[in-house]
Amino acid sequence: MASDGRWVQRLRLELAWFSGRPLLRSRGAGAILRFEHVRPRRSGAFQPLREHEITPQFLDRAIRALKRWDYEFLGMDEVCRRAVTLPEKRRFVALTFDGAPKDLISFAYPVLTRHAVPFTLYVPTAFPDGVGEAWWLGLEQVIARESRISLMMGDKEQRFTITDNAEKQALFWHLEGWLRSLPPADLSAAIADLCTRYSIDLAALSREASMDWEDLARLAADPLVTIGSATVNYPNLANMKDAAALREMTMGKAVAEAAFRREVRHLAYPFGDRSSFRRSHVVMAEEAGFASAVSTIPGIVDAQGRTNLRALPRISWDGRVRSLRMMRVLVSGIAFAPVKPTGSATS
Repeated sequence: MASDGRWVQRLRLELAWFSGRPLLRSRGAGAILRFEHVRPRRSGAFQPLREHEITPQFLDRAIRALKRWDYEFLGMDEVCRRAVTLPEKRRFVALTFDGAPKDLISFAYPVLTRHAVPFTLYVPTAFPDGVGEAWWLGLEQVIARESRISLMMGDKEQRFTITDNAEKQALFWHLEGWLRSLPPADLSAAIADLCTRYSIDLAALSREASMDWEDLARLAADPLVTIGSATVNYPNLANMKDAAALREMTMGKAVAEAAFRREVRHLAYPFGDRSSFRRSHVVMAEEAGFASAVSTIPGIVDAQGRTNLRALPRISWDGRVRSLRMMRVLVSGIAFAPVKPTGSATS
């Protein structure tokens, strides 16, 4: 089960910390951290997306800790340089934020500015244009409000009864996985049908949650901020034909460059896990003119060209875990090292 896997992973990380291994055997040139939402904690039992958020206070603590651990904070241009040159003595960390959520400028940006650290923001350009669909928020709203839900799944209407928080959580992740498996047009039709049935204004919900171009212009004017692209509509690229996926990449880049009047050199694959992009998309990212592309596949960045710049790993921070010990283990790279067999009792 997923929860059991997370528990085992946490136990491994805690054991690594108490063994002292992250202090003695750090690996790689550095790490790229991925965040989505930074905002104060909200009340309410049903918050399926809580794992994608941290508080401003934790972001502040994490930056202070990384400074104490003598990490160098880099933007993505310098990450690319470090990844292809000889290793440097001091390891780096890069802070990256996916999407263009309103809470970033409201809650994260003041913390980042106070610490004067660089960071990278990956923008899906349909959202500041006011036409992006944050379908996951529509799904969350419907399930939060209702105890009985019906929707078309394929050519058949499905009905669900949900009586408590555990059932709501289970249904959210069931439907989230199904929606993510659909081609973009089918996903849009399915979420439109669901939101119409239950009087959810998905367009308004999406606009309210996203920064607009004025907000983004303010960030782009800061020399510590790197603006990257997250395509136009933030689709699951693996569900698209190659020509359509390439168009998402090139159009996202072109729109961002026109808006910010600068070259946009860095891409984030939407969702970014192993099921959301393919090897062909890595080739497309280079063809589209991106110097780098980041995934959400966990890992650390090696030097001397050992890490593919257009399939860079990132450490996604789980907002339910507020342990700086675990963060130190993760950024050290020890959690991603191959497990070496221990000697036998007779060796």
